[in-house]
Amino acid sequence: MTQNAVGVDFAQRLTDNPTSAERRAAILADPGFGNYFTDHTAVVDWSVDAEGRGGWHDARIEPYGPIAMDPAAAVLHYGQEIFEGLKAYRHADGSVWTFRAEANAHRFNRSARRLALPELPPELFVESLRQLVSVDKDWVPGGEGEALYLRPFMIATEAFLGVRPAREVSYRVIASPAGNYFGGELKPVSIWLSEHFARAGHGGTGEAKCGGNYAASLAAQLEAEAHGCKQVLFLDPYNDNAVEELGGMNIVFVFTDGRLVTPALNGNILHGVTRDSVLQLASDRGLSVEERKITIDEWRASVADGTLAEVFACGTAAVITPISELKTADGSLVSPPPGPDSVAMSIREQLLGIQTGAVEDLHGWLTRLA
Repeated sequence: MTQNAVGVDFAQRLTDNPTSAERRAAILADPGFGNYFTDHTAVVDWSVDAEGRGGWHDARIEPYGPIAMDPAAAVLHYGQEIFEGLKAYRHADGSVWTFRAEANAHRFNRSARRLALPELPPELFVESLRQLVSVDKDWVPGGEGEALYLRPFMIATEAFLGVRPAREVSYRVIASPAGNYFGGELKPVSIWLSEHFARAGHGGTGEAKCGGNYAASLAAQLEAEAHGCKQVLFLDPYNDNAVEELGGMNIVFVFTDGRLVTPALNGNILHGVTRDSVLQLASDRGLSVEERKITIDEWRASVADGTLAEVFACGTAAVITPISELKTADGSLVSPPPGPDSVAMSIREQLLGIQTGAVEDLHGWLTRLA
């Protein structure tokens, strides 16, 4: 049993068959993204008692492995689940830190409210990360641009086929060593404009981080890949074809007059933690930051008149990735190649520097995990 500062004891049942140091070293030499997983998982259960009161209990660290689940579990039939994504970074002194975990905890609860799942105390969210990383800290890579990707998630486990919020829920955290999201050297990517699919609708689950949103993006993602693109862009056809977001990342525009523009959060768009961090760092630099509607017509016009300087995508997995081209059924919108002094690359370097401890954290964004 491990004591901690949040008043919850995590029992520890460690694996009898840990990954060998040699095997782990081979994995960390080329981890890719989401291909390998550490030896353990953090788990906390939630259930409703006879008086109808819900509560969290049985916090534990246990070996990574299959989840035993009833075939009637609500998550399998009604998709009642949410997840998060954040990273743990190894600093030069060997310590391990995460970035803006509290922001992820609050977004997790925003998603929980929308999916009618129980909210998890933010301090318990952060503690679950600390508990898992403390036992699997040897899995945190130390190469440039590498980190341990943390995936907290919550699933409805009650065996019941009626349509109502589940009364039994499991919260879990798994971890995966991660390299560059798009693989290899960072290069600008091409994206595809989806004109036949929607990621989310008004009043839907667009701003919740739930699997259904990502499932809804996959058909469009296949279409993008068929056109040689890494990602897909979604519009709002009922709002002047306003730009919303990519399948898994927010989008940002930089104009030649120093304005940085990103679509306003409107209930359809995920509250990206990296997005918010980018806006803060841009504001710190004196750039004019605008969160507003930007349409595909404005994008085309700004390319035509030369006022668009850069376009980039941002998210936890990829951090910041320049966009070189938007491919559409009617042609392409090409962005200027980013130079070393571009806003995207400069903010990316600063952001990674803060995360890895090489640049001073002026906003108190870092939390030590191990």
